[in-house]
Amino acid sequence: MDEVLLRSLTPGVLAVLVRRGADFAAAEDAVQEALVEAVRGWPAGMPRDPRGWLITVAWRKFLDGARAEAARRRREDLVEEQPQAGPAPSVDDTLQLYFLCAHPSLTPSSAVALTLRAVGGLTTRQIARAYLVPEATMAQRISRAKRTVAGVRLDRPGDVATVLRVLYLVFNEGYSGDVDLAAEAIRLTRQLAASIDHPEVAGLLALMLLHHARRAARTAPDGSLVPLAEQDRGRWDTGMIAEGVAILQSALARDRLGEFQAQAAVAALHADAPTAGETDWVQIVEWYDELVRLTDNPVVRLNRAVAVGEADGPRAGLAALAGLDAALPRYTAVAAYLHERDGDPVTAARLYAEAAHKAADLAERDHLTRQAARLNAGRGR
Repeated sequence: MDEVLLRSLTPGVLAVLVRRGADFAAAEDAVQEALVEAVRGWPAGMPRDPRGWLITVAWRKFLDGARAEAARRRREDLVEEQPQAGPAPSVDDTLQLYFLCAHPSLTPSSAVALTLRAVGGLTTRQIARAYLVPEATMAQRISRAKRTVAGVRLDRPGDVATVLRVLYLVFNEGYSGDVDLAAEAIRLTRQLAASIDHPEVAGLLALMLLHHARRAARTAPDGSLVPLAEQDRGRWDTGMIAEGVAILQSALARDRLGEFQAQAAVAALHADAPTAGETDWVQIVEWYDELVRLTDNPVVRLNRAVAVGEADGPRAGLAALAGLDAALPRYTAVAAYLHERDGDPVTAARLYAEAAHKAADLAERDHLTRQAARLNAGRGR
């Protein structure tokens, strides 16, 4: 290819484009693109009229560029002519999704598991821990639930009780610190309470507010856990406590007791005590008795053993603990606490260390480890 020829032809080709009406800068760009095409193609064979070839290709390049620029300007003009967008309505169908996932074709436990995974954003491990089952078992349950609803229309919402169970578990995961979902669970429960006149919805909202009111005091500046008895009650949100108590009292007045109302009553008694030493443990045991009657839940029985130990002494608490499965989460930590209060630091230290080894949460593990170290250090003095 004759580069000298290309350079000699360039001024003439540029002049032709300008005479045809092309802007000089645009014509110059078009000629440069034509020269690039010539460098690529001419080694295979030079055209019979090199100047005519360059003019034709350069003019096409110019026209293509001009059309593209005109289209771009038209798009910009159309955007400017569009009226300013008004405020978009706030649409939140999260709660509706909770109801749709709680489909009547599913068992309540499967519906809760599926909703927690699909809408709540919890991991299979977190859901399994909440249900006290192995992770593999929960994975199979969720898979079966997905297969069940795969062939059905999600046009029949589930019942309120299933949705409440989901919201409760989502809040518990957020409250534990694994996933920050506590505020979102409260928001959705407020929506549900505003749309449904149901005492258990009110009970769950009261329970969430009473627990959330203590959140700022639950951890020290270094991130370590602060047990309820040691929390700075001045950091509790009194406004949130007052709201939770008022909602609970209104729900209890309807005389349709459910488990969330009973749990909220326990939380309200803790919130009402000016100091840990002034907690009305006798009433708390009575509310746990109601919870056992309503749910027969092993975790409720475990918490009741703690309350019995405070109300009637550690020996009574250990007796209540004796009938429970030692594999329950936090069983060993409760046993350690009751043995320490019963004056047996050796057994308590061993159990605290064992409980730390079992703890799934890092902050809880560190707390239990420190408890064991504290007792061991005391024995060494």
